[in-house]
Amino acid sequence: MALLSVLDLSPVTGDATQAQAVRESIEVAKAAERCGYHRFWVAEHHNIGGLGSPAPEILIAALTQATSRIRLGSGGVMLVNYSPLKVAEVFMELEALAPGRIDLGVGRALGTDPRTAGALRSSGSEAFEHYFALLAAWLLDATGKAPIGPEHPAHDIRANPSGPSHPQLFMLCSSAESAAWAGASGVGMVFAEFIARADGGPAVAAYRAAFRPGPFLDAPWAGVATAALAADTAEEARRLDAPRRASQLATSMGRRQRFRTVEAAEAFLAEHAGSPALAAIEARSLAGAPGFVRARLEEKAAQTGADEVFVMATGPSLATRIRSLELIKG
Repeated sequence: MALLSVLDLSPVTGDATQAQAVRESIEVAKAAERCGYHRFWVAEHHNIGGLGSPAPEILIAALTQATSRIRLGSGGVMLVNYSPLKVAEVFMELEALAPGRIDLGVGRALGTDPRTAGALRSSGSEAFEHYFALLAAWLLDATGKAPIGPEHPAHDIRANPSGPSHPQLFMLCSSAESAAWAGASGVGMVFAEFIARADGGPAVAAYRAAFRPGPFLDAPWAGVATAALAADTAEEARRLDAPRRASQLATSMGRRQRFRTVEAAEAFLAEHAGSPALAAIEARSLAGAPGFVRARLEEKAAQTGADEVFVMATGPSLATRIRSLELIKG
């Protein structure tokens, strides 16, 4: 069985506030560590009412003090929104707080709409490759693994704090093309199935075919991230999964909508029963009794060739999210 990890988006559930959603992510991380998950990653989203955390680096800092063993990381930092030097410094400081436990997953997307990206002073996706090269150079320089030489445009600029180790570097992908780029860059890759609405197998294959060893990795490492929910019975799992399916359906119809109750979500799904968009969502949903969900995750790892499967912690409340992770891990 591939390693199991957790991706948490700090979802705003029920009548909770976004501030409460951020605090709840800390409780989910502590539960993930108790259950024996390998990593706990948090995401970056801006100007989305149903998600609470725009700053994964701050949440990770808090998590370094709330956990002691589980690896912690970003899934991910939207690199073009920021200075690569600042990202390198932030994550070297996180590595100093929790040596050997920090992952830096970066994405080329904006994590928001174009107007909000403008407010963030984002450089746009076209800057990603340049930013990524600078970020990698500063991380390697900070550990002395590959010092920046006098011919480099960033010579004499250091990412502090320096240290004996740097975060593991990953690229978040939603296409085979971006996965191949991650492989050629010699870093880890995680394919977001829940964003791409597609199976991760082709992307993992493209990544492995393109992989070139480098200072970050000697051999390819690929993960896939998918939404999954387990409950004591299949019927209860499907009921608890209704808000996620309903929200996804609303998004496919061009509007963001948060469903505060299971009942409201079920009513929305019933209203659109038979729609092709809902049928596609249902076909990709993974919710059920513990044995069923574990078996499906094992199949996913085998079919895609992934080294690790990230379970997106879903559910209509903190208690159901934690219970789902407990049941999945077994």
